[in-house]
Amino acid sequence: MNTSRIDFAAFGALTDADCHERIRAARASLGARAVILCHHYQRAEVYQYADLTGDSLRLARLASATDAEYIVFCGVHFMAEVADILSGPRQMAILPDLAAGCSMADMANLTKVERCWRELGETLDVEEGITPVTYINSAADLKAFCGRHGGIVCTSSNARAIAEWSFRRREKILFFPDQHLGRWTGHGLGIPLDEMQVWDPDLENGGLTPEQVRKARLLLWKGHCSVHQMFRPEHIESFRAAHPDGLVISHPECCFEVCRLSDHVGSTERIVEIVRDAAPNTRWLVGTELNLVDRLAEEVKAQGKVVQFMAPTVCMCSTMQRIDPPHLAWTLENLAAGHVVNRITVPEHEAAPAKLALERMFAAS
Repeated sequence: MNTSRIDFAAFGALTDADCHERIRAARASLGARAVILCHHYQRAEVYQYADLTGDSLRLARLASATDAEYIVFCGVHFMAEVADILSGPRQMAILPDLAAGCSMADMANLTKVERCWRELGETLDVEEGITPVTYINSAADLKAFCGRHGGIVCTSSNARAIAEWSFRRREKILFFPDQHLGRWTGHGLGIPLDEMQVWDPDLENGGLTPEQVRKARLLLWKGHCSVHQMFRPEHIESFRAAHPDGLVISHPECCFEVCRLSDHVGSTERIVEIVRDAAPNTRWLVGTELNLVDRLAEEVKAQGKVVQFMAPTVCMCSTMQRIDPPHLAWTLENLAAGHVVNRITVPEHEAAPAKLALERMFAAS
């Protein structure tokens, strides 16, 4: 077995045909030792090689169930961290390009969250009164923070169930890093908008008065998804004017106004499910990442369904786009040669409390 690392430099110059041939050859060589997980937002050229696909919640569950030695995660950094936390000791989580991060996840870091917790503690008994809830789109150390403070993880699929779980335990929720998912979830539970306050981590005390903090049931971190913030109410209004019988479905990472104007709001798994199950010859405006929308449009075209991307401009998850065929080929060839590249490892002092927060999520949802 060749144990010397294969350099990436040569892969960028490969033709598309040669690159895909090398992916197939390396994949065949690895056999059952490797499993490739792909998020719905992954580019088509990579998605075609997926053994398992889904949104964050589904992939988290699948990562914990696989027995492959190598879990090759074609997604972003926090997803590979979850795979490492949930997988067995003999398994390795691999991210083909370490630059595949998440701008939303980067909007909340442990230093800022801990400062927020201290500042809230000047007004409230945080350990008795606030449940920290982190969206799965966050770093492992924030999941660990939630695990240590009686908190939990959520996804866009189970956010309502997780919020209900949290409110049964404590009066308030600190929700990070996506304010829009938190707001839409709170709205679904009947919480008035004036009882959902945005915590700006760059301002002292989040920019809130003690009175606002005491009144708020949901404290929403000032974070967002750079893709979903592109969708605007006027996009829906234009669609409805042109297609009065058309239907609109949006991801809850979209702003409140977009969600409120939509016929359906749901996770990527739910979006796929609703459009697949819809009546033939229906027309859909979909507010989520372009790769998923294009894939779904092609899938349901034979049923006479028309699936249209919400924004007038191209809008893809740019960091997930970094996982491309050359990086996948390089990763698989190195693994086949016995050299592990780009392994994602969460240290045990973070992995244990983060796993606790994830296990609470699985039990609650």
